Amino acid sequence: MSNPTAAMLVIGDEILSGRTRDSNTHHLAGALNARGIRLMEARVVADEPEAIIQAVNALRAEWDHVFTSGGIGPTHDDITAEAIAAAFGVAITHRADAMALLQAHYDRAGVEFNAARQRMARIPDGAVLIDNPVSVAPGFSLGNVHVMAGVPNIFEAMVAGVLQGIAGGAPLLSQSLRVNRGEGEVAGPFADLAADFPDLSMGSYPFTQNGAFGTNLVIRGTDPARLSAAMLRLQALFG
Repeated sequence: MSNPTAAMLVIGDEILSGRTRDSNTHHLAGALNARGIRLMEARVVADEPEAIIQAVNALRAEWDHVFTSGGIGPTHDDITAEAIAAAFGVAITHRADAMALLQAHYDRAGVEFNAARQRMARIPDGAVLIDNPVSVAPGFSLGNVHVMAGVPNIFEAMVAGVLQGIAGGAPLLSQSLRVNRGEGEVAGPFADLAADFPDLSMGSYPFTQNGAFGTNLVIRGTDPARLSAAMLRLQALFG
């Protein structure tokens, strides 16, 4: 059986404006690889309801899981929860369990649980809460869409929790060989090798160092024996 698939949807004007650097996609890719889930696509959209709705509906129809980051905070531009509800055609309300979590958190902190903070308890009907061990405000899963905060340490904690409840596959393994040759020189033999190992994924990534050109040749797959066999062939070609 093939490995499950996933997509990442990053939501936020701050990413598109260059004000904030997206590290969440990088983290998710590594976490999914370790779980044996293939990240197949990543998109970034603005804080616009229709853009979020269209992206969510396209991605959830194409891939087994969709992970989103951003737009579930207390401010007016945090519209992800409402957009997800619209994408699924369900209502959104202040959920009693989310309200209780947040009320207890702000009571402990001696901070008013005001209307803005209560926005973080708005959850689409039928969703399951995602635990937030960092700052309490929950994310949620609805269908195959997992909605999480954009703040990296909170996102990472939420991903860890979500992945515990998702069936994965064989871990995606990777080996690489660095060669001091340009891509044009290695392309032919590398393509022949890829044709001999259709069950593996092979990619070439050029670099320049001290004025010299080179290429990192990377082989990925789930079968350690096949990966080792391919690497032995690769080393014989270019080692």
